[in-house]
Amino acid sequence: MIVPKYWSESQAKTRANNRQYTIKRFGWSDISEEDAKQHAGQRLDDALKTLSEQGDVRRIDHKISYNGAEGIPIREEVVSKHQDVVISRNSYGALCLNTPDVMFADIDLDSAPSTRLVTWVFIGLALIGAAAALIAGSWWVLFAALLVSLLFASTLAGFINNRLINRRGGLEQEAITRFKQVCADNPALHLRIYQTSMGFRILFMEQTYEPTSERSAALLKSLGSDRVYMQMCRNQRCFRARVSPKPWRVGIERLRPRPGVWPIKAERLKERQDWINAYERKANDYASCKFMMKLGSDITDPKTIHVMALHDDLCKANREYSLA
Repeated sequence: MIVPKYWSESQAKTRANNRQYTIKRFGWSDISEEDAKQHAGQRLDDALKTLSEQGDVRRIDHKISYNGAEGIPIREEVVSKHQDVVISRNSYGALCLNTPDVMFADIDLDSAPSTRLVTWVFIGLALIGAAAALIAGSWWVLFAALLVSLLFASTLAGFINNRLINRRGGLEQEAITRFKQVCADNPALHLRIYQTSMGFRILFMEQTYEPTSERSAALLKSLGSDRVYMQMCRNQRCFRARVSPKPWRVGIERLRPRPGVWPIKAERLKERQDWINAYERKANDYASCKFMMKLGSDITDPKTIHVMALHDDLCKANREYSLA
């Protein structure tokens, strides 16, 4: 996990294959701006060498705060550090906890029917329409039936899916049942379950985990963790949890100035700080998640206890505040 404090960018123009190239590369450092500049120059030299040897190279590093697909670290303002845990401010202004090995799972509750269910409902409606067309002996009936099937398959699938969810006790109960089953299948697990605005957050307490390992991916998948979150854990080699409210949920717009990718120009820092001051006043009366229950064993790791204490304090997880 890398969340650098300093950033720089170097660029060069060159010719290769009878074409003009402008190559740009970022550099980063926790030491100084000069060290970041040297790193950018080194990465630029490597890119130019690749262009010379292979005839092609990616021209630019995209300025994205939290991506990792190009091997670029998290590009966010470092607000504080707690041993190897970094608190950063993301592109829309909320604070995020980044940890290299204490695992969080992010589970969103989604009542939308699966593509598979929608497909089967469409096939069922289409077959009924085909039978009606055969009885009526009319191609127009078949055409109308197929059109109706296409228009209403998703709606009917949603109705069926909601009925099935309700029979199982609702989305929340269905998820908790899944969490309990995962613990039953893995007796050593010690899970802390938190409620979020969109579902659940789970903190693993029994040990630390490697974000790129198959074991981590399998556990996150079994719990129903968000796929994008899982991919970003692998890309950035860290686990992550938002620990302050989303601005629009507390009645304030996204971070100013936009875009909020760090660093920004010196002349815009006052505008940014004014926004942060207003945001913190609004966010003070909200929690990012609420602790619900513990599942599994009583095994803990000293590092997970450290992260839990920091996380729960920043999120106001044990206080009676509205979620945002």
